[in-house]
Amino acid sequence: MNNGLTIPANGALDFLSLGALVHRLDPGVIPFRKANHCDIHVSGGEFNVSANLSDCFRLKTGVASAMVDYPIGDLIAERVRAMGVQPFYKKFKHDGVRGPNMATVYSDRGQGVRAPVVFYNRSNEAAGQLKKGDFDWNQIFGAGVRWFHSGGIFAALSETTGELIVEAMQAAKKAGAVTSFDLNYRQKLWDIWGSSGTSGAASPRRSMCSAASSSTSTCSSATRRISRRASVSKVRMSRRSRSSIPPPSTP
Repeated sequence: MNNGLTIPANGALDFLSLGALVHRLDPGVIPFRKANHCDIHVSGGEFNVSANLSDCFRLKTGVASAMVDYPIGDLIAERVRAMGVQPFYKKFKHDGVRGPNMATVYSDRGQGVRAPVVFYNRSNEAAGQLKKGDFDWNQIFGAGVRWFHSGGIFAALSETTGELIVEAMQAAKKAGAVTSFDLNYRQKLWDIWGSSGTSGAASPRRSMCSAASSSTSTCSSATRRISRRASVSKVRMSRRSRSSIPPPSTP
């Protein structure tokens, strides 16, 4: 299949994502104010791509993320293993009271004319504390990574997560991996640390876009759209009948 991309033929990992792992509490069609139990789902905007490529297409995938040493972290780590995704964790110790924490997402599905409701508890989130230097990219990419991916949700968590994405993108490109970035915009997250809609916010977004793409005009256009809080055409790898990543070559 000719997709216009120069994807390395082989590697220890077909796909690696960088982002936050979260657990989502789901009461189903019952609103939270009436719920007395919830299902727990493990997800993450960037992790979901790795999980689906592993589960649906049996590709070798990984995720670089934060992990906290407490029972919620254990639950999330178990689900990552169950999806066949290789983890690369920066580990944090929970103090038993305040954290750091693995983020919680609350989402009921809605019913009929009642719309779904989604809200977060990302207070003292471990993933938001990730920064440049937390991962040995030379070692990770040195083993061979065919495709590297991150996205706007992780970028919005703190001032340091965007810098970490740029560092990882640069290392991935140096190693010859294809890079991609999901322009997923969450105004609530950008607003938390006061960067939404400001010229200061545009700079890290432009850097991340430039690191993931060789098209300067495309990056500049995307950055302007995000800064205006306009709707952004999202670059997603969805669960389709065929993966965009061809299977590794066999000797």
